[in-house]
Amino acid sequence: MDGVIYAGEDLIKGGDVFVQRLLKDRINFTFLSNNSSRSRREALEKLEKLGISGVTEEHIYTSAMATATFLKEEFPNCTAYVLGEGGLLKSLENHGIQLVDQDPDFVILGEGVEFNLKMVRTAVDMILNGARFIATNRDPSPRKAGWNNLGIAATAAMIEEGCGREAFVIGKPSPVMMRSAAAYMGLRPEQTTVIGDTMETDIIGGLYMGFKTILVLSGIADREEVDRYAYKPNLVVDSADQIELPLKWWSA
Repeated sequence: MDGVIYAGEDLIKGGDVFVQRLLKDRINFTFLSNNSSRSRREALEKLEKLGISGVTEEHIYTSAMATATFLKEEFPNCTAYVLGEGGLLKSLENHGIQLVDQDPDFVILGEGVEFNLKMVRTAVDMILNGARFIATNRDPSPRKAGWNNLGIAATAAMIEEGCGREAFVIGKPSPVMMRSAAAYMGLRPEQTTVIGDTMETDIIGGLYMGFKTILVLSGIADREEVDRYAYKPNLVVDSADQIELPLKWWSA
């Protein structure tokens, strides 16, 4: 959503027009968010504040949901110690994952602003004692003064250094989340198109899964930098409202 529909707290010009077009034409779509702390209800409320109506909670799929789905399918009835908040805790509980403070099967890292070094040390000890380590995503810090969230990449690096083990990452660009989201929508790879503003997560994540990809330049990506990558999107547009529907490859 961020960088495609809105930028921070501001609606990107044409973002609402594109969403309304999807709704009007009854095109199956999902907002794919790496943010694991925000619940679907909170994500929906933000869209509504920006004047985007008609979207439901079913249109939103987060890395918290992908993480919970992965654990339920691969490790049913497991336990977890969580460094995270809100949406992550709710998703795990809704999928039958027991949240514990000692001897967990998993240490799970998500976004949060209430972390402290004691929690990080606890997580490191748990991993050294045999717990598996999962990060809901590996998004970097925005590196802006006053930002209250370091970004999971920074916290993950601290834990990895402490325990000597690398986190298994669920969120974009991991194929785990991309595949989970497609299954959530009931789509096969050849039926799926990813629209995003980052080459390093959205576009390469779609490429990993064999999805078609559309890069919008309303967020992080810069047109001059696209040719520097060893891979490319199927389409590049300035903003989402420039995407013409039906997409040309739908008839292929």
